[in-house]
Amino acid sequence: MCSVILTLLSCRNELKQSIDLSGHWSFKIDSLDLGEDEKWFNNKLQETIMLPGSMAENGKGNDISVSTNWTGNMWNDSLWYKDPKMKKYREKDNVKVPFWLTPNKHYVGAAWYQKTIEIPKSWGDKELSLYLERAHWESTIWIDGKLIGKKNSLATAHHYVINTNLSEGKHLLTLRVDNRIKDIDVGLDAHSISDNTQTNWNGVVGDVKLIAKPKISFGNVKLYPNIDDNSVKVVVEIKNASNKEHQGQLTLQANLKNGNSRDLLQQIETIQIHKNQEITFNYNIGDDLLLWDEFNPNVYEMNLTLESVAGVDTKLIDFGMRNFKADGTIFTINNRQVFLRGTLECAIFPLTGYPPTDVDSWDRIFKIIKNHGLNHMRFHSWCPPEAAFIAADKAGVYLQVEASAWTTIGDGKPIDRWLYKEAQDIIDAYGNHPSFVMMAYGNEPSGKNHKAYLKDFVAHFKAVDNRRVYTGAAGWPLIDNLDFYNNSKPRIQGWNQNLNSIINTKSPQTEFDYSELINKTPMPYVSHEIGQWCVYPNFKEMSKYTGVLKPKNFEIFKATLQENNMEKLADSFLLASGKLQTLCYKADIEAALRTKDMAGFQLLDLHDFTGQGTALVGVLDAFWDEKGYVSPQEFRAFSNQTVPLARLGKRVFKNGDTLKVNAEVAHFGSKSLEGVTAQWKITNAWSTIAEGAFDKRNIPIGNGFVLGKIVLPLINIDKAQKLTITISVEEFKNSWDVWVYPSELKPTSNGKNIRVVSKFDDATIKYLIEGGNVLLNVAKGDIAAEKGGDIAVGFSSIFWNTSWTKEQKPHTLGILCDPEHSALSNFPTEYHSNWQWWDAMSNSNAVILDDFPEDLNPIIRVIDDWFKNRKTALIFEAKVGKGKLIMSGIDLHTNLDNRLEAKQLLYSLETYMASENFSPQIEVPVDKINDLLNYK
Repeated sequence: MCSVILTLLSCRNELKQSIDLSGHWSFKIDSLDLGEDEKWFNNKLQETIMLPGSMAENGKGNDISVSTNWTGNMWNDSLWYKDPKMKKYREKDNVKVPFWLTPNKHYVGAAWYQKTIEIPKSWGDKELSLYLERAHWESTIWIDGKLIGKKNSLATAHHYVINTNLSEGKHLLTLRVDNRIKDIDVGLDAHSISDNTQTNWNGVVGDVKLIAKPKISFGNVKLYPNIDDNSVKVVVEIKNASNKEHQGQLTLQANLKNGNSRDLLQQIETIQIHKNQEITFNYNIGDDLLLWDEFNPNVYEMNLTLESVAGVDTKLIDFGMRNFKADGTIFTINNRQVFLRGTLECAIFPLTGYPPTDVDSWDRIFKIIKNHGLNHMRFHSWCPPEAAFIAADKAGVYLQVEASAWTTIGDGKPIDRWLYKEAQDIIDAYGNHPSFVMMAYGNEPSGKNHKAYLKDFVAHFKAVDNRRVYTGAAGWPLIDNLDFYNNSKPRIQGWNQNLNSIINTKSPQTEFDYSELINKTPMPYVSHEIGQWCVYPNFKEMSKYTGVLKPKNFEIFKATLQENNMEKLADSFLLASGKLQTLCYKADIEAALRTKDMAGFQLLDLHDFTGQGTALVGVLDAFWDEKGYVSPQEFRAFSNQTVPLARLGKRVFKNGDTLKVNAEVAHFGSKSLEGVTAQWKITNAWSTIAEGAFDKRNIPIGNGFVLGKIVLPLINIDKAQKLTITISVEEFKNSWDVWVYPSELKPTSNGKNIRVVSKFDDATIKYLIEGGNVLLNVAKGDIAAEKGGDIAVGFSSIFWNTSWTKEQKPHTLGILCDPEHSALSNFPTEYHSNWQWWDAMSNSNAVILDDFPEDLNPIIRVIDDWFKNRKTALIFEAKVGKGKLIMSGIDLHTNLDNRLEAKQLLYSLETYMASENFSPQIEVPVDKINDLLNYK
């Protein structure tokens, strides 16, 4: 008799039913926390609001003021709260903060949402639930005044089983959402809640719906792929709200979502259903199994049907056949070595102030990062919605997900217990997705017991679910039971290193790597938050901010530039600093790729970070759009699955030297390359100097593979010039610039009297004002603090930003010049910094020219940070008295025999001064020059 019932039920093809609750809701702010005591759940609320959405999207909340209670640290709050220059931005109706984007409204506290729902007659025998895809943060539900429950996950849906019988007809659903940090402190700067990025919004986004299911239905279902025997272990939770034991029939059938493959085996199991239970099956995919990885993101869908006397329940689950593991110091995907080329995503969504829940938005983001050669994304101290996992599955992107925190742990506070639940909820909700390959508690933990806590945390979840690899936290600590280590040591600029970093202390070369770190770490090592290289603001992007977040910070920066009469240079500052930023990212990434058996890197960031002082660290803006100075094709030349690499001991040569290049390749493609003949070429601005090919060979998967050597005597190069070395491995090309300068320089005086000095003494002043030509090049430290001496100049771009780091060095964004200026005719350069400027920038002072004539245009500008926007120079020329002056903030007199670039730059300036082209038009009083110096 039971089998007949089951057959009839299967013919009904009964599906879950739902009612969409999106649209108008009643609403009321509860800033005084009166609602629960006054039983607002029994009363009709009078205002209206739209859900899904946030209060800010609906124009609800408080205006921004000096007293706004931000969720986020201001590490250098004196910049805004105390700085007299910021006073006008603290005034009512003109409040602008420089630390992050400004929402149109702000509110932290409880808010109430209410809607009348209507239960259809057909739901009389169903189990009902309320589904809020992403509520922010704590939600509490009442129906007809009866409390249903409370939830506080930041990462997963708030899914309430309605444990009261709802009759056919209308009922009052009341929702209270509270976005305050209370007993659960995930950290003010955690990107799950911080105003630094997505904002601490109040509301519900994504699906908002009532669901009706049979009283016997599916709970959580976990799929464990086994690529060794082409099977999937299916762990099914059955929920039985009927309070009776029944027999049921469970049907499983997988199919390939992104192909034309036939449906796979249909597997039917007869089960005995008790109260609530978990049942395990093995499902055979078959011999036509297709694996999932970044190159072939084959996504399967498991269709489960449960038939019983209570009705029919169905469930569709995406999964992939893959095995992501740690193996020694490397990761493998399906037993093939993989190198993670990643970027962070810190919940930066300026139009809404919260993450998108639609797949199309995430499709676009993952397409962009793959176009830039990347295959990995880390979600810093937050977890994205389901749509992100679906899109990453399709795109073949490896995800690191975190349990919503950046905080103090291990001290017995409520957060310790909450993190276990948050992590488990994330695994239950998204754990079947093949893209979900890595997990951590969150970011950079503190707390005296955090190490012991994380050791237990990792051990617990490794035992619970082995479908991914686990680390304790992004950043630190190293613990013996981690699957991988995520730390910042393998990068060329670290926090608080200032000018003592690799990029600012090692003269230009490409030989170093991080092998020592890797060899002493017994697990895969992923470099943490590499990059953080800044670029000047792109003020043209301000018009894109049409949503809830406004670029008031950009308005401050732009106004400062205007006040210093340099607004016309904004685009040039962007492009020049962008070229330096790209160069720094290339150096960072290539160092990681040169390191044998390193596991990967995580950039901070491919796109801009809108908070923490405004960290303009992206080659893309906050909308993932290009800024105009580097294309995806150019970027992926050094960040792709296959990257040719060059080990150079130096990048600046005398023409008596021999150029020697050790060529390598990092290859992490889908398979080894067979019978490859790699090519090389060396060019200058107008021709090919030399070219050739390496021996034909097979290139295995991995890095540190030697292609061969390039050896080129430079004796025939008699003119200062830039050479470009290009190495090609099939369609993959990468290049490096080097410079060659003549060993012997021709005399430059040409009958003119030129005095080259390092001190502006009385004799020099007398000689200058009486008509002499003076090249004043001062030693580092000779410029007065208020005139630029307190500006720390280094070769690299600014790290993160000067505000949040409390003026960590360097303070500048590279040079800007006219490469056609006659003063540079013997010092080949682009309009921006390149490696031949490393020596100059490492031995220089910035010179502030704010009180000099406005039309004085420096020969070499140095780009100031966007908070101050001072008119800063390295080299300028002027008429002083009857004489002519070039003043250089670059030391061009110390140890010149060992500083080829300085010697060549000095020669270029002297040659210019000896020519008829040297005729500065802007007059500057001698006192102005004296005022620049810290000695009188």
